Amino acid sequence: QVQLVESGGGLVQTGGSLRLSCAASGSIFSINTMSWYRQGPEKQRELVAQITSTGRTDYADSVKGRFTISRDNAKNTVYLQMNTLKPEDTAVYYCVCNVVGTLLRTYDVSGQGTQVTVSS
Repeated sequence: QVQLVESGGGLVQTGGSLRLSCAASGSIFSINTMSWYRQGPEKQRELVAQITSTGRTDYADSVKGRFTISRDNAKNTVYLQMNTLKPEDTAVYYCVCNVVGTLLRTYDVSGQGTQVTVSS
């Protein structure tokens, strides 16, 4: 079984920065793509950023140039550096990892979410 623990959310003013972390633990052989999603008030969940095991990254157009995703494979951890935050970035942010378990089966695991609130 694999668990994801997210941290780093909070309340910040417009223009501020936050760094989210998501650490995976448990029966992990390796982790393929690591992603951050978010769901704002009365909005659908959307993909914010993802990073492959080789370091290739993709971003939603709304966060390009402001957010940076990175990962530390030794720590099974993914980060999301969020700069120049806007009120529309307010959402619950979820980490999702595509995990290869110790039995070499692949499946997605999601964290519990961390709240990010950007005040205007």
